[in-house]
Amino acid sequence: MGTTVFERRVPSASVIDHSLEQTRTGAFWIDDLPEELRPDRPPLHGTVTADLVIVGAGYTGLWTALLAKTRDPGRRVVVVEANRTGWAASGRNGGFCESSLTHGHENGANRWPDELPLLDRLGRENLDAIQASEAEYGMDFQFERTGEFAPAIEPHEVAWLEEWAAEGDPDVVFLDQDAAQAAVASPTYLAAVWEKATCGLVHPARLAAELARVAEERGVEIFERSRVQRLDTSGTGVTVVTEHGRVDADQAVLATNVFPSLLKRNRLMTVPVYDYALMTEPLSNAQLDAIGWHDRQGIGDMANQFHYYRLSQDGRILFGGYDALYHYGRRVDPSYEQRPDVWNKLASHFFTTFPQLEGLRFSHQWAGAIDTSTQFTAFFGTARGGRVAYAAGFTGLGVGSTRFAADVMLDLLAGVRNEKTELEMVRGRPLPFPPEPAAAIGINVTRWSLDRADHNQGRRNLLLKTLDKLGLGFDS
Repeated sequence: MGTTVFERRVPSASVIDHSLEQTRTGAFWIDDLPEELRPDRPPLHGTVTADLVIVGAGYTGLWTALLAKTRDPGRRVVVVEANRTGWAASGRNGGFCESSLTHGHENGANRWPDELPLLDRLGRENLDAIQASEAEYGMDFQFERTGEFAPAIEPHEVAWLEEWAAEGDPDVVFLDQDAAQAAVASPTYLAAVWEKATCGLVHPARLAAELARVAEERGVEIFERSRVQRLDTSGTGVTVVTEHGRVDADQAVLATNVFPSLLKRNRLMTVPVYDYALMTEPLSNAQLDAIGWHDRQGIGDMANQFHYYRLSQDGRILFGGYDALYHYGRRVDPSYEQRPDVWNKLASHFFTTFPQLEGLRFSHQWAGAIDTSTQFTAFFGTARGGRVAYAAGFTGLGVGSTRFAADVMLDLLAGVRNEKTELEMVRGRPLPFPPEPAAAIGINVTRWSLDRADHNQGRRNLLLKTLDKLGLGFDS
């Protein structure tokens, strides 16, 4: 077995210690929100009636609320949130807003090859609509259509990039080593592809906050700190019951992401996978000049255990990924977010990527749980006689596809048959993860195998090849 670039070029312990010694634990994006964008909304008390009740005030729930009111301004829409609006994955992600609805071209080609041209078109239209929504609704979530830069950091990855660029998409540009390092000055880069049209960057917490603001301006009611205990569909509609109140509605949308589903049928469909990130302090002009990166692309390398990084509008670098950790029992637990060893490793990898930035400090460190499905992308459906719609399993690429999911769920509730609801991706269901202890054993053996592949020229062992054939997977 070989070693990866991050093991061959390790910065000194003093550089890493210095970078982390004043770091705050907490999501930078949420801390960066102005006070007027994070009002303290009341909890639900008593009985409220609605045409549509939505459980969850992250991207999925908020897009659903806004699009429901856009379709029918007279519709009574209520959102019920267990914590604060946008506090979980929607306020903690990297802000990569991609057009792919299938967790990348390869995954889509392997699972839904006949539908891939349609899925690609729908994904591009969805991303265009997100970009246009800033002007349409009067929002500011700092959208930048930068594209995504994919560097090869190991020799075997160069061929992957060449094959990708050879497919003929004019928006996919291959850069050799000199061109890649001229675009972003990292000594680890051996080549790169710049996919120019299919990714934008957003401020994650601002996106959630702005969706909530404009939804409320259109009459949506949002109740925070109101954990839903159960659904009651014994009557003609849907009742959502919390500790101190209830919403009686005609229809419901479940947008609970990584948290346990209110539907028994979906309890084994996702697992929570913990992802970790660091945010630097703002770079000086000299530091920015030292790394180039003038086109501000989002960056994600080609490894199985990959890093993602991007610039914020105030000149910071977010650096995350690599370790994707699953804990026995499927629980979402704040204690799992405290991993100094992972943040230390990320800091080491950061300075391997950008040694010219030694001396820079990290202002924030945080983590969050990703709702991972075995097909790497969201699944959809209805329940309780068509009165309840759901979407979950976004597997780390939900910033863009949650808007698509909102449209799909509203169409499903309306009984609409169109090119979205007739997709095999929408009509089918992925295989569930097994119960414990099989889930923990299988996931952790798969993680070990993915790490071994990164150390062995990308060669996949028998387990990974078998999972590929079965259409099963584990990813973040």
